[in-house]
Amino acid sequence: GMAGAAGPWLLLTVLLGTALTAAEPELRLKPPAEHPVRLFTEPELARYDGRQEGQPIYLAVKGVVFDVTSGKEFYGKGAPYNALVGKDSTRGVAKMSLDPADLTHDLTGLTEEELKSLDDIFNNVYKAKYPIVGYTSRRILKEDGSPNLDFKPEDQPHFNIKDEF
Repeated sequence: GMAGAAGPWLLLTVLLGTALTAAEPELRLKPPAEHPVRLFTEPELARYDGRQEGQPIYLAVKGVVFDVTSGKEFYGKGAPYNALVGKDSTRGVAKMSLDPADLTHDLTGLTEEELKSLDDIFNNVYKAKYPIVGYTSRRILKEDGSPNLDFKPEDQPHFNIKDEF
């Protein structure tokens, strides 16, 4: 019967990236949110700081790691915002600051206005322009290293999630 054909057909569908029709609910692909997520420790993230030619450039905001390589002229070596990359620079983004003291995940003491600005930039610049490649360990794990059960991946429907994990 048809059962044997399901495997190759599913593979073909995945390769072609075609949307499956409602008539084939049993072949539905998992939504991207169920993709395994890549966890970045601080030293791992630091390797993607734009200094090495040919390496991708990563920047974390709110614990979400974005691949900003396509914005090399802003984030690459010697570029104006290079200080932000290779780390979680949430505070710097919120305050529009490149002060080394602000290049941290820490939001303590930020004003309502700065927090609103952070969300605007996070959604309208980073999520809109750059693919998500993973999350900081701080975002995925609790202080004691156990999984944070409240963790939810960001939805980013306009990107094809690459299987790099």
